[in-house]
Amino acid sequence: MFEREAFEEIYQRLQNLTINHQRQWGKMTAAQMLTHCKEAYKVPLTSKPLKRHPISYIAWLFRPALYNSRPYGKSLPTAPNFIVKD
Repeated sequence: MFEREAFEEIYQRLQNLTINHQRQWGKMTAAQMLTHCKEAYKVPLTSKPLKRHPISYIAWLFRPALYNSRPYGKSLPTAPNFIVKD
């Protein structure tokens, strides 16, 4: 998001979303996905509290798999804090 090219690409993709867009990454509709992303950004940008899952105490073991140049896989589970039902 801090590189101009990445920002422009994401912005253009968001502008092209429609209510009829086919799901590509899981079960969420386009509207649910936008709400999901908005909720996720609230964590670092506001004081939205998060409930810690017990596995988070050993999350440092998974850090190399999360912070690298490979894209995330499809159909990964969503953290309960960010599940959008309506």
